[in-house]
This record gives sequence, C-alpha cells and structure tokens, in this order.
Amino acid sequence: MMLRGRRRQRQRMRRPLLHMVPNLFTILGLCAGLTGLRYGLDGRYDLAVALIVAAAVLDGLDGRAARLLKIQSKLGAELDSLADFFNFGVAPAVLVYLWALQPVRGVGWAIALLFAVCCALRLARFNTEVDDPQRPRWTQHFFTGVPAPAAAGLALTPMIAWFAFGQELWQSWAMNAATLTVVAILMVSRVPTLSLKRLRLRPDQIVPTLAVAGLAMALLVTEPWLSLSILALLYVASIPVTVLLAVRMRREEAVTVAVTGTPPTSETPAAMAAAAGSDKDRIVPFEPRQGRP
Repeated sequence: MMLRGRRRQRQRMRRPLLHMVPNLFTILGLCAGLTGLRYGLDGRYDLAVALIVAAAVLDGLDGRAARLLKIQSKLGAELDSLADFFNFGVAPAVLVYLWALQPVRGVGWAIALLFAVCCALRLARFNTEVDDPQRPRWTQHFFTGVPAPAAAGLALTPMIAWFAFGQELWQSWAMNAATLTVVAILMVSRVPTLSLKRLRLRPDQIVPTLAVAGLAMALLVTEPWLSLSILALLYVASIPVTVLLAVRMRREEAVTVAVTGTPPTSETPAAMAAAAGSDKDRIVPFEPRQGRP
C-alpha cells in the first residue's frame, strides 16, 4: 500500500509535456536576444533589432500561454525576469552603445549602464509590488512606468528610424544618449503607461479592430522599420492620455473615500497580477502545480 501511494504521488508530480510551452517561449526569447547581441557585435544591426522585436513577441506569448494553461511557478517567474533583463535591458543598451555611443566612450558606456540598471530596478519593483493589496485602483488598468519590452523598443527607435529614413541625424550620439536616459528614467518612474491587458471590445467593435490589425500587419510586413517607428511615436503620444486618465481615477477614488469613508472595492492581488501580465504566470514541468495565485 505504501509503495502504491508513493507511485500515485509521483504520477501526480509529473506534468504533461504541454506545460513546458510557456518556459519554452521564454527560453526561445532569451536565445533570440542573445543572438541579436551577437549580430550587433558583428555590425548587422538590422538583424539584431529584428531579433529583439522577436524576443518581445515571445515575451508576450509566454505569459498568455501560462494564463491559458492556468499554471504558474516561482522558477518560471524568475526565469522570465532574468530573460527580460537581458533581452530588454542589456541587449538594447549594448546595441545602442556599439551603434552610436562609442565616440564618447566612457560617457556613452555610463549611459548604457544606467539603462540596464534601471531595467533591473523596474523588474525587481514589479515583482515586489504585484501582490500588494494596497495598490491604487489606477494600477489595475495601467502599467507603472514604461514596461521593459516597450522601453527596449523606445531605446532602439533612433536606430529603427535610421533603417527607415537613412539620415545620419538618427545616429547622433547626443540624440541616442538623451533617448536612453529619458527612457531609463521612465522605466523606474511612477508614470502611468498604456496597458492593453484590460481592454475590452464590444461585439460591434470586433470587425473594425480586426481590419485595423490586418492593415497594421500588412504595413509591418511590407515596411517593417517605418511601421515600428510609427508604433513608437503612437506609444509616446499615449503617455499624456494615460496620465490624464489615471489622474481622473485618483480623483474619483478620493471622492469615494471622502463620501463613504472607505476606498472603492479593489480586485484581489491575483486578479491584479493577471491583469498586469504578472511574471508569475510561468511553469516548469518538473515542479508540482501550485494553483492560481
């Protein structure tokens, strides 16, 4: 009986091969980031940027796969954070340094280090705050600061614009130094930024949204660098809008507290984590299932 009980326990501990999918996406994204850095060292910057973009796409897929399978693990969360730090903190900083900041050497390298350090600080802050039940209501709808994948895209925007338009202005060390510095500050700031996790569409909006998405994909295939430049511009333009919306939510919350004496009902930390795209929604196949957070 004891041996039969142990055998059953071992069978429960085993996970289907499908449960490896989220972490396979994470590892594939890490390989893309590493290979992109290798191409950057070889001076093939277009391939390097394309692989960083691919890593960002894979970073989005692993979280969605984990939520779809309803599985999570601490090891998977740590793996995702480490991959994000390299793909969106180290690799973009080194690429920009090699491409534009080498003329100022020490100063350029210090700015690249600043970007990587701010990315690490942002990821660490996200992992510590995601389960905080006292977070303001607006954090359920927006990111706090620029997320790491978006920050990598913004840091590489001058290089992408150089691919699209070919003007030497985009390779100016001053412009790239300013871009890296501003984006690094935005990563660790408390500025509300766009999050599509909570976006909901009415049935009559689905077809127009699909049409716009199809047009965007067509432009991305035919004119990738121009399309990415436009996306970066639209993202920057969205920041003032998200700030205004967050300010309005804060005022509504303050009025509710003044009238009722209690803050508005907030979601559970698990729901907030899922809405924010928590890095904890990861799985490693040889770990036992721990359930939803």
